[in-house]
Amino acid sequence: MRAARERLGEEIKDTREVNPGEVWEENEFWMELTWRIDPDGSLGIRKFVESQKNPGKRLSVDEYYSYIFENSVPGLKEKAAEENLTPFDFMRRYGAFEIRKKVGAIYEERVPVEELEDVRVDRFGRAYTKTTKPASPNIVPIPTIDADAEGRRFVGVKMDDEIFRGFPTPSGRLEFYSHTLAEWGWNDWAIPTYIKSHVHPDNLDEDQTILISTFRLPTQIHTRSANAKWLDEISHTNPLWIHPSHAARLNIRTGDMVRVETEIGYFVVRAWVTEGIRPGIVACSHHMGRWKLKDEGQRQMMATVALNRQGNEWGLKRERGVAPYESNDADTARIWWTDVGVHQNLTFPVHPDPISGMHCWHQAVRVRLADPGDERGDIHVDTAKSHEVYRKWLAMTKPADRFSPDGTRRPYWLLRPLKPAREVYRLPETPDLVAVE
Repeated sequence: MRAARERLGEEIKDTREVNPGEVWEENEFWMELTWRIDPDGSLGIRKFVESQKNPGKRLSVDEYYSYIFENSVPGLKEKAAEENLTPFDFMRRYGAFEIRKKVGAIYEERVPVEELEDVRVDRFGRAYTKTTKPASPNIVPIPTIDADAEGRRFVGVKMDDEIFRGFPTPSGRLEFYSHTLAEWGWNDWAIPTYIKSHVHPDNLDEDQTILISTFRLPTQIHTRSANAKWLDEISHTNPLWIHPSHAARLNIRTGDMVRVETEIGYFVVRAWVTEGIRPGIVACSHHMGRWKLKDEGQRQMMATVALNRQGNEWGLKRERGVAPYESNDADTARIWWTDVGVHQNLTFPVHPDPISGMHCWHQAVRVRLADPGDERGDIHVDTAKSHEVYRKWLAMTKPADRFSPDGTRRPYWLLRPLKPAREVYRLPETPDLVAVE
């Protein structure tokens, strides 16, 4: 819309002027937010979003990208000049620019001689150099490998008298044996092997099945929110998918109300019998079933519920679904559905993977026909059981204060997109823990 309006001769200063619903371009939003957070520059961040062409004014999106294309993309300026275009206009016309061809396997690349100053190679073949790391247009983060004792940076691996880029691992090689896992207490998993998870068939009772809770309907695939009205209309219901052979064993038919019982409670949902799911597995989309306690606020995909508590047991029962309403969008008066799905996530205990810490989403559940009095969207949770499950999974970890080989919270070299400062990794020293330098 902005490009179209500009070609008609209009001057557009803000993407909200042309986008329906006052939608901002993301980069523009972050620059404006930074500008307002530091209005007088006293915080030291305003300067990063100040225009160089018009000092005192906020950086525009066009100037932002123009600077990138002119200064950070090797070869683009020259290619654009061949067509009498600025780098910005070239990218606006073509949308892409090829920096290198046939890159192939980076680990096989030979390190150029200009990067090899005062090189030292250790007994493992790892090569370190005094040369400063050259700037790269590739901003994809990679793991951080420590420098050697004299401060040389890791540059690659020496093989047959040549230095290759290698892999971004402590050894510089593709590691079959992970020294990192071993020194942090995970000796049994230092060599690739198969680990039977909490939902492995050997760990399930006969009446249990696996619930895929990260399964997504169209609404969640594209938005992960309730703000796309056309997708809401398509997928406002949130049934439990179950294969016909599985449903037959449980005497369940499409439309039946079923209870899905987890370790800490249950939720009630309608069944959808379909061959679109693997036999013996059930699935229910998450990011659905949003709810509120008062009948106000968002009304398109949020049910009004009552929240009840008796000791450690909590219950959520739907009072009203969605309904048509008047607004400045005529389509809200055309809402014909009432269902918004069920918020199943509340019934899942915390399952932090013992090694990575990431949540293990798949759930071992029991599925059966609902009890008399059960209603769609009902949720029941025992928080005492939830805490018991958390303690159980916590016991499977290897705490850094007992297993860290160097007094840090986690291996520093591992990839993190926004890596904290090195000192943040240090554990506080205690009489029982002496950091190894």
